[in-house]
Amino acid sequence: MRDLPSHPRPAAIETRADRLVRALSDEIVSGRLGPGIRLDEQSLADRFGLSRTPVREALGQLAAIGLAEKRPHRGVLVANFTIERMRHMFELMAELEALCARLAARRMIPDAKALLEEEHIATEVLARNGDFEGYEAANRAFHRAIYDGSANPVLVEATEDARRRLSPFRRAQFHLEGRIAKSFAEHGGVVAAILAGDEEAAYARMRDHLLIVQDASTTFVAGYLAVGTN
Repeated sequence: MRDLPSHPRPAAIETRADRLVRALSDEIVSGRLGPGIRLDEQSLADRFGLSRTPVREALGQLAAIGLAEKRPHRGVLVANFTIERMRHMFELMAELEALCARLAARRMIPDAKALLEEEHIATEVLARNGDFEGYEAANRAFHRAIYDGSANPVLVEATEDARRRLSPFRRAQFHLEGRIAKSFAEHGGVVAAILAGDEEAAYARMRDHLLIVQDASTTFVAGYLAVGTN
């Protein structure tokens, strides 16, 4: 079968609202902002040195991914998320990403495969140095390359939507000792399968990786939830 194009896309430019979403997500997931706390636009604008427009946009994004909720007459509050809901979301994420990997193994053109391998190799130094921010950004780019490699825009859209909802929890896992190095090793199995054009192995390796991510993420978050209830 003729190789299909992987439709590579440039990385999105991060906005002030995006940075605020990441900062507030970290605080919510780590328990520093607990359920029911009001997220006041003006207070957040003053704290982060922003106008209210990006703050309002950020709060809308937090509500869209389930970390905040809008209440009549009360404004925007930190949502009460549960470990059970996280697990259900990760089950969906694992299947979507595994399907992306399977199709990438089938459809990625040689140049796209070579680029994926280069991206993976480039993260080795970040993993070795335990560079949290650098590896987290590279990890997002790595997974996005595999989504694009599926050459299925509908699947890409669904997968990215699911990832947005889980992004704060996936980011949290890298706070666990040794998790970055393990993530890099897991990526190696996925890359090897895609480069070999082994669809079933690519599916299995990616699904296994996401289920490990689920365990790591829930371990981190459950620890903070337990502290908050004591």
